[in-house]
Amino acid sequence: MLDAIRWDTDLIRRYDLSGPRYTSYPTAVQFTSQVGTFDLFHALRDSRKALRPLSLYVHVPFCANICYYCACNKVITKDRGRALPYLQRLEQEIQLIACHLDPAQKVEQLHFGGGTPTFLSHDELRQLMAHLRKHFNLLDDDSGDYGIEIDPREADWSTMGLLRELGFNRVSIGLQDLDPAVQRAVNRLQSLEETRAVIDAARTLQFRSINIDLIYGLPRQTPENFARTVEEVINLQPDRLSVFNYAHLPERFMPQRRINSADLPSPAQKLEMLQTTIEQLTQAGYRYIGMDHFALPDDELAIAQEESTLQRNFQGYTTHGHCDLIGLGVSAISQIGDLYCQNTSDLNLYQNTLASAQLATNRGLLCNTDDRLRRAVIQQLICGFNLEFASIEQAFNIDFRGYFSELWPQLQEMANDGLIELDSERISVLPAGRLLVRSVCMVFDAYLEQQNRQRFSRVI
Repeated sequence: MLDAIRWDTDLIRRYDLSGPRYTSYPTAVQFTSQVGTFDLFHALRDSRKALRPLSLYVHVPFCANICYYCACNKVITKDRGRALPYLQRLEQEIQLIACHLDPAQKVEQLHFGGGTPTFLSHDELRQLMAHLRKHFNLLDDDSGDYGIEIDPREADWSTMGLLRELGFNRVSIGLQDLDPAVQRAVNRLQSLEETRAVIDAARTLQFRSINIDLIYGLPRQTPENFARTVEEVINLQPDRLSVFNYAHLPERFMPQRRINSADLPSPAQKLEMLQTTIEQLTQAGYRYIGMDHFALPDDELAIAQEESTLQRNFQGYTTHGHCDLIGLGVSAISQIGDLYCQNTSDLNLYQNTLASAQLATNRGLLCNTDDRLRRAVIQQLICGFNLEFASIEQAFNIDFRGYFSELWPQLQEMANDGLIELDSERISVLPAGRLLVRSVCMVFDAYLEQQNRQRFSRVI
């Protein structure tokens, strides 16, 4: 079975390294200011000519309250009026991008992230969606994957009804932990009842999929109290679960400085939390998709993994990796053909640049042949736990063993350790290696040795 995981503490201790999450390869760390709007226009023209389908990501950076663990690009404010000038510039960006695309290009996937997208008022959400529909070919038949991130403290039944009316059919709910002591330590007080109310509304309104986010490794967490949270979440029966490892990087993320490091669980406790969580979710029928993600067997991600069509991009695991991804809003990242590009992460600069009718693209990367080859290798490993050399050899006209000859000793060592099975035709990630698939992918990362590993979270 694809979802079989074997827990091996010794292997985890040896291979639990810091490294990228591979929502892209090359990763965003490699982006440079040499890529700008000219490159974006060129990529959009190619997308238009090929009539490739689209995936839209819209970043809404505002939150009313700060969560101390958060590493997202956000603006903390109680002033709801801050959203208005931002939305005006966002609508300008939508217009500027859309005029370089063809109305025949269907938007198969849409995702609102943040921040807290439901920071916006109902009228603002209506206006933003109307503007998107005016300039992009959004589907009307509910066949697209249109998702939005929800903070249950910012949403109620009327909010959920509005979102369904606007065309959203997937919700991702931030929960993190249900224990009151943990919630106080990270400044996110959120009751089980609030969360359940939003989920009940989503089910009644026939949202197609519900995802819940959890984080292990937060202050005041213990293996016992986190197991209780997981049990309560299983009772809510989400279609998907994301169980993230908290990376404490206070030198990079200012809100994390408010966390007392003495309150953080030990590495051994974190391992116990993860092991127990995997056991709980597996017993409840969830399948391990990879990279912190679990899904019920009838979920599209689980089915795609079985059929070897699962992909990964800046929106995480997806069945829409064939789409060109257009990122809209401050800090948003686009992936169009072989181009990655990112908007400025500075809110004022984003708004001022668009006020002068210019796009806010400020860095990116254009993939070369080696990047594309390694990207394909990493995609296959991280999505399907399997890599057939012949498929890479055919696509890139190489001899796999010859091209990666310098990596063979590392791969052989991983095979000897029981992470992978290695022969002349394929790499298969074994049950003991599936939790460590990032470490296998890192072998193929040509940029990793040049990078400061402290920029990345640990694998486990």
